[in-house]
Amino acid sequence: MGARKRISAEKRKEAVKERTRAVLKNVPTSPRKMRLVTDLIRGQEVNRALDILKFSKQEASRRVEKLLLSAIANWQAKNEGLRLEESDLYVKEVQVDGGRILRRIRPAPQGRAYRIRKRSNHVTLVLGSRKQETANISE
Repeated sequence: MGARKRISAEKRKEAVKERTRAVLKNVPTSPRKMRLVTDLIRGQEVNRALDILKFSKQEASRRVEKLLLSAIANWQAKNEGLRLEESDLYVKEVQVDGGRILRRIRPAPQGRAYRIRKRSNHVTLVLGSRKQETANISE
């Protein structure tokens, strides 16, 4: 591997280390229902996103709330010297991908069979700090 490739690979690795994220895999709800919930919190400040999820009546919001709390804990583990209130954290990215599909067969009239597809999804949540981004822009 050349020096230029190695340097750019190290920069990418450092950028991944600075990024705070949490991943939830094989959630037994359809990706479409999960996207409805995640669209509510995308770009919101962390405390506001927690409030939105807490008072949402969808079942998927409970799982996303737990995921958001996990992402906050991951951020606190990486940034021990900083306070959560002063850092101005927000939900930078939320991505919902389709997971595996459990296929079942349901008996139907006249000897036929209908397929039932029980879908699942994977959710990736990335947090960002508005103060760090403004500091990076000004440099």
